[in-house]
Amino acid sequence: MRFKPLMLAPPLIFAGFVALAAIGMFRENPDGLPSTLVGQQAPALPEKALAGFPAVAPDELTSGEVTLVNFWASWCPPCRAEHPKLLELQAQGVPIVGVNFKDTESAATKYLRDSANPFVGVGFDPQGRTAIDWGVTAPPETFIVGRDGTVLFRFAGPLVGSDYEQRFLPALEKARK
Repeated sequence: MRFKPLMLAPPLIFAGFVALAAIGMFRENPDGLPSTLVGQQAPALPEKALAGFPAVAPDELTSGEVTLVNFWASWCPPCRAEHPKLLELQAQGVPIVGVNFKDTESAATKYLRDSANPFVGVGFDPQGRTAIDWGVTAPPETFIVGRDGTVLFRFAGPLVGSDYEQRFLPALEKARK
């Protein structure tokens, strides 16, 4: 049997995938999803409000308060799971801006009317363009925005469980000090 150089291709490709996986596993925070927005000014929020709810004020993210920006959808089960935590944060005085995206206005409005509204303003982003500007991969995602409008932290996934308690709450506490 003759040796053919192409016979090396499959093992080399496999070795390349193994190397990439190892690099990913041994990076500083293998569970974190990096955001290019952290440390940058927050992108614009939708000008259009969800029908029947207050719009997001243009200066909401530079009002001098630490603010959360929560991307959600009525069709999203994890968004529904985190809703009680959003209501708790609201009750603690944390301003939360909601951005409903890739949803229908009627379904989103019904959901907030039935489940209570934790948001100081609700932007409506049916095409998901604002979500793209923020780098949102899937709902829910929540951003902690500093007093001056700088994105301080990105949390992908629902605000529930140990990840919420061990990563999100300490980041929020740090931002509010």
